Amino acid sequence: MKERVAILGAGSIGTVMGAVVFEKHKDVDLVLIDANKDHVEMLNREGATVTGYMDLKKVPVKAITPDKMEGIYDLVIVLTKQTVNHAALTHLLPYINDNSVVCTLQNGIPEESVAAIVGRERTVGGAVGWGAGWISPGVSQLYTKPEFMIIEIGNLDNVVNEKLQRVETFLKMAGGVTINLNLMGFRWAKLLMNCSFSGMSAALGCTFGDILDDEKAVACAVHVADELIKVARKKGITLEVIVPGKDFYTMEFDTKEGREAAIAFARDVWSVHRPQKASMMQDMEKGIPCEINHINGIISQSGKELGIATPFNDAIVNIVNAFEAKKAPFPTMVNLDKFDVPKL
Repeated sequence: MKERVAILGAGSIGTVMGAVVFEKHKDVDLVLIDANKDHVEMLNREGATVTGYMDLKKVPVKAITPDKMEGIYDLVIVLTKQTVNHAALTHLLPYINDNSVVCTLQNGIPEESVAAIVGRERTVGGAVGWGAGWISPGVSQLYTKPEFMIIEIGNLDNVVNEKLQRVETFLKMAGGVTINLNLMGFRWAKLLMNCSFSGMSAALGCTFGDILDDEKAVACAVHVADELIKVARKKGITLEVIVPGKDFYTMEFDTKEGREAAIAFARDVWSVHRPQKASMMQDMEKGIPCEINHINGIISQSGKELGIATPFNDAIVNIVNAFEAKKAPFPTMVNLDKFDVPKL
């Protein structure tokens, strides 16, 4: 019997993933679940369309809203925003059993909080190494070249088991998959990608390309990464290599020369993501609470607990929170004035 699979939170990445899977495996027992009724209706009526680095037009898919869920799902890929985790995962509980697997591919470090609701033995985590943007109902744009569409997965016990392998089997339908037995190491490496360029994108209201092309903006991005690496070291976390051949420790520095090397490294690594704008920024544009406190906020909070200064992550959090509290206008590049880049 085929596994019943659900993608819970079929936004930009979920739509791309669903479109690719349905395009390659038309008989798959997969459903895309999303609270956006217009999006669900369009997916069912017109199919899923992917633009950007992939050209898929109106791929037939199956989509439902959460209230239409039924039966037991063998595998659930969670791509909702962490801001709705408690409600979404609590709603999911009647639709999974002891043999079900819940794989969180959300941004940040969500595994422990997901496990607290669905159970540690059912929890698998993963980091999506590619980006996408929600364009309109039924349409997503892929920001990353298909050959870089890699997802790394693992679990809290850092062991290979049957549940982890089932997740691997499904995700391979959508692209490259690697099992990693240092879950927190690659989670924090992914967090570095999100904190640095996604964080700056949200704080400046711009694309990754805009950051790469602006000397101060790209300097701020590598300072964000440097703060994360220093926090991770203090926590005893060893960052994994999630971009083949690229060691994120290159972005740790204490000198001007080190910062220049970090900037050159960032321009090399993020050049393939130039059109991308942070999903947090996309949420801000739509008036949806974003995940800033689950991304850059993790570094700010951990820095406070460990006695490590994190002024660049702090500035990003403050800018985004001020906008969401309606105390500041939508961010623009003018916000670069709120960052103080040291001379070193």
